[in-house]
Amino acid sequence: MIKIDYKKGGGLVPAIIQDAKTGEVLMLGYMNKEALKKTRETGFVHFWSRKRKELWLKGESSGNKLKVEEIFIDCDNDTVLVKVSCIGTGVCHTGARNCFFQKI
Repeated sequence: MIKIDYKKGGGLVPAIIQDAKTGEVLMLGYMNKEALKKTRETGFVHFWSRKRKELWLKGESSGNKLKVEEIFIDCDNDTVLVKVSCIGTGVCHTGARNCFFQKI
């Protein structure tokens, strides 16, 4: 069994969200143990809100949910990659398809 290292991130791990079909990176969120557990149990992505200090289901209010297809852990066991199918029109709270639309 893979043991995830939550200590490095103060109880959180980054969660990269990727479209399972296209490979497009959609967003980055953070998960604690509870968020990952709920994600695995329900099949829909949950995050830990660093601002609100609470667990939340992505798309709970917008309807833009993320259905889990596969979950991977990186070689350092401190970042997860969640491959998803999108349910809804977009992922970003701005209404955009993904959160990475601002080029620098």
